Amino acid sequence: MDLEVCQLGLLPYRDALAVQEQLLLLRQQQRIGDLLLLLEHPPVITLGKRGKMEHILAPQEWLERHQVEVYTTNRGGEVTYHGPGQLIGYMFIDLRSHGRDIRRFVQNLEQVFINLLDQRYQITAFRDPEHTGVWVAEGKITAIGLAIKRWVTMHGFAFNVNTNLEHFRWIIPCGITDRSAVSLQALLGRELDLAVVSREVIGAFCDVFNYHPQIITEEQLYSYLRSNSDA
Repeated sequence: MDLEVCQLGLLPYRDALAVQEQLLLLRQQQRIGDLLLLLEHPPVITLGKRGKMEHILAPQEWLERHQVEVYTTNRGGEVTYHGPGQLIGYMFIDLRSHGRDIRRFVQNLEQVFINLLDQRYQITAFRDPEHTGVWVAEGKITAIGLAIKRWVTMHGFAFNVNTNLEHFRWIIPCGITDRSAVSLQALLGRELDLAVVSREVIGAFCDVFNYHPQIITEEQLYSYLRSNSDA
């Protein structure tokens, strides 16, 4: 089974959300196949369905002064932070081809990063039965939050690669007060090449979900969206 993959670089959250909404509709209509977007965001705070405004610790005035936007979304989960150096994955996958099993899909998504960290970096990662995502001894390294509409996914994961961990002080991540976020850079003591890590994520994702990756360019993606703008 093929999986189209497009890497979009640094994209404002508002623009990425508009693209997501278009792709969700196209996938629901079977006008495209399963698709994974990989990208980064400028600093932004998002709230999931269970997100609480009091979990945003930075004052609104300060956030506005530093141009940090806040969005309420339809994904699962609570409050999280996105920023440069964090690899974001948005996926548009028809779960009818994955047994209509949402819990297993999320577990498989967690397994992608458990496998990657073990096989590429000899880092032991694990699940937490109380909190979705991927953890290492030092904290949470991958957040997961999905929305599923007519059996098609949107939103996805946030993998802390070179993320500025100080920015997590702006919030109570996922409503968890006694554990912190961690990055691959912090664990290894060096900055990672995000392009290399992206390729590793694609490989691990396709291994777990049994896909054959088909890389498409940003130009191809936007050209395709324009040609399907009547969807």
